[in-house]
Amino acid sequence: MDNRSEVRAFLTSRRARITPQQAGLPASGHRRVKGLRREEVAMLAGVSAEYYARLERGNLAGASEAVLDSLARALRLDESERAHLMDLARTAGTTRRPARRRAAAPIRPALQQLLDAMTEAPAFIRNGRLDVLATNRLGKALYWPVFQDPARPVNLARFQFLNPGAARYMTELDHQRAASAALLRTEAGQDPYNRDLSDLIGELSTRSEDFRTLWAAHDVRLHRTGLKRFHHPAVGDLTLAFEGLPLPNDPGLTLTAMSAEPGTPSHDGLRLLARWAATLDRSERPDPELAEVTADRRGPHEP
Repeated sequence: MDNRSEVRAFLTSRRARITPQQAGLPASGHRRVKGLRREEVAMLAGVSAEYYARLERGNLAGASEAVLDSLARALRLDESERAHLMDLARTAGTTRRPARRRAAAPIRPALQQLLDAMTEAPAFIRNGRLDVLATNRLGKALYWPVFQDPARPVNLARFQFLNPGAARYMTELDHQRAASAALLRTEAGQDPYNRDLSDLIGELSTRSEDFRTLWAAHDVRLHRTGLKRFHHPAVGDLTLAFEGLPLPNDPGLTLTAMSAEPGTPSHDGLRLLARWAATLDRSERPDPELAEVTADRRGPHEP
């Protein structure tokens, strides 16, 4: 990404979403801009209008952490947005380097052992580009439709935006897409010279209007905990709580693990998924007997 263009678009979009009333300012008179004026943001941040105008034009080089903190408060940035602003400031003014490809580093054996030891929770490790780099047995079974996509590496964003089967599998696809676009925007702020990431963003922008719309919103996100909802082709509907755990010794990698509340249909569904996962060790098709067991969970629109 071009740092100056990204700074300009990010600050402008955050300023536009705040009304004078929300900021405690009078809203009298005709306003030609959506949201706050530049001088109003400057006043709230405690800087001169000229200095804020320079920042919004894309020049964050030399801005102190205190100024950035004041700006974050004035624009009511949340934790992920504040971190994104700091990332943009960190790379501002640096000499632009040629985009580089990152060599795919193998997952450490200890991490794969950890995944394999998690026998009752689907789990996987991803990078900031949303490539799935490793899974345990239950994780691969849960994301089986994603793994059937022939594109490699296995990538969650590419599946969500470009695979026609994503809408059947992910019951809250719009939410998942918005989260993925925000995660990719966050990663681009942290690593703007990653050519593999730029190539993925270019591919999605070219082939998906939905992605282009979400990308233009300049939203960012820290995806640490929440719920994921699936309609799995073998076991039907699943609502799973997830935790995303950054791996400090492996920068850029996140371990995501999921679970279902005991006593719920989703908990029963995970048990059935574990049985179905065992068949994947022998073939890529469900066990016919298991298909009969799970037929009543799939719903009338499933074969």
